[in-house]
Amino acid sequence: MIYLVEHFYSIQGEGRYTGRPSLFFRFGGCNMRCEGFGCSETAPDGASVKGCDTVYAVDRRHFGAQWLCIEHRDELITIMNGYTLPPKVDIVMTGGEPLLYADNAVFVAFVEYLVGAGHRVTFETNGAMPVDFGRFPVYRECIFALSVKLANSGEPFSRRVRPNAFVPIATYAKESFFKFTIDRDSIGVNMEHEIDGITHYAPQLEVFCMPMGGTRAEVEANTEAVIGFCKARGYTYSDRLHIRIWDANKGV
Repeated sequence: MIYLVEHFYSIQGEGRYTGRPSLFFRFGGCNMRCEGFGCSETAPDGASVKGCDTVYAVDRRHFGAQWLCIEHRDELITIMNGYTLPPKVDIVMTGGEPLLYADNAVFVAFVEYLVGAGHRVTFETNGAMPVDFGRFPVYRECIFALSVKLANSGEPFSRRVRPNAFVPIATYAKESFFKFTIDRDSIGVNMEHEIDGITHYAPQLEVFCMPMGGTRAEVEANTEAVIGFCKARGYTYSDRLHIRIWDANKGV
């Protein structure tokens, strides 16, 4: 059993494939809360829930009643077929943390269907959940955006930095890259050391840095500082195009 929070056809707003038309499936649940990101969402019961900019896909206690329970691969295929899509359009699995379901039979069957149909499949993951490439070789044909969390997430190091999870992904996946979320107040020597301490485990991967924020104003407030950081370090700047255009995170 897996939980689907939302699905939408848009463009990829972050990372290596920014601008690519993509069908998104956002799955519910996460192994982190990332309250340091300082975003909040009002739950159906009126509670203000703090966390990342997609906390509505993280906090099952407050938002789970809105999630759709998926029990068979064909339910996801039916959702997909409800859209008018270009052939072999990009598919993005996001969350929450989609790799919570990496061993789930329904989830794996859907990924196998997508790859078999010629779609490019990208997982947006925090890089702390392991993937069994031996048991499920389909993941070798997928792309992984490794958004390993930094100290500004508010998560403890032992929970957010797990090389035993992201190094096999960097080794066996068809393609992967690091994608860090940065705010201007965190930039400095400690930030450089922190990123170096993560990327040295997989030095072959390209590093993208993007500005923190769940609204256009928050993203814009951090943009110039992140660009400067990328210029100094030789990293690739990634905008958060969907937020900059629509000033929203849901359904875009």
